[in-house]
Amino acid sequence: MPQHIGIVGCSFEGAALCYKTICAEGAALLGPHAHPEVSLHTHSLADYVDCLERGDWPGVGELMLSSAHKLAAAGADFLICPDNTIHQALPYVEPRSPRPWLHIASVVADEAAGRGFRRVGITGTRWLVESEVYPDQLTACGLAYLRPSTLDRDEIQRIIMDELVCGIFKPEAVARFQQVIQRMKDQGCDAVVLGCTEIPLIMNDANSPLPTLDSTRLLARAALRRAVQGEAPTIVKEKGL
Repeated sequence: MPQHIGIVGCSFEGAALCYKTICAEGAALLGPHAHPEVSLHTHSLADYVDCLERGDWPGVGELMLSSAHKLAAAGADFLICPDNTIHQALPYVEPRSPRPWLHIASVVADEAAGRGFRRVGITGTRWLVESEVYPDQLTACGLAYLRPSTLDRDEIQRIIMDELVCGIFKPEAVARFQQVIQRMKDQGCDAVVLGCTEIPLIMNDANSPLPTLDSTRLLARAALRRAVQGEAPTIVKEKGL
């Protein structure tokens, strides 16, 4: 029997895309209409945003742990979080977690290395791109990285928090992301991480100046492999290893 996947949600659009990907692509591994058992729990996004705006990472971790315990009680065998930003709280979470986790940035870094990329641009919320969530994992895979400029970080933050997490998708947002990614290409990047789980709702290989690393779907596919094939949870890599 496939293992039971627990999804610790944060924003509804990203969690929904992750859940949909698991269910839609499960059939390729398990047969028509089949997918592993999946449970999803999320606190109000407002609770997370309150902690994020105060820089309260232990508070973020407590929310994640609350979801983790509820999902474990529901029978989940392992956990994923389709939200890049709140992975900063995993150091507070993992020592007390009732179940093991797949790490979204580790999954993405493995994919980037496997596809032969060498310098990767990072997009996402300001909280994410100013963190070490992706730099640590990319460096551990021998990859270089580039963060957006301060101006681009602020504009991407606005688009994500005012539009994408609310289900608002505008052509102007696509154009803005294309400009940011083109600048990354001009600075030597050969791929870009879509490091907010809502960004893949408007950006993809067809409209991006660079090949995309879709963190949402990559995590969902890693969870499927773990559930069906029993692969060990992705280990968070240490710098330099």
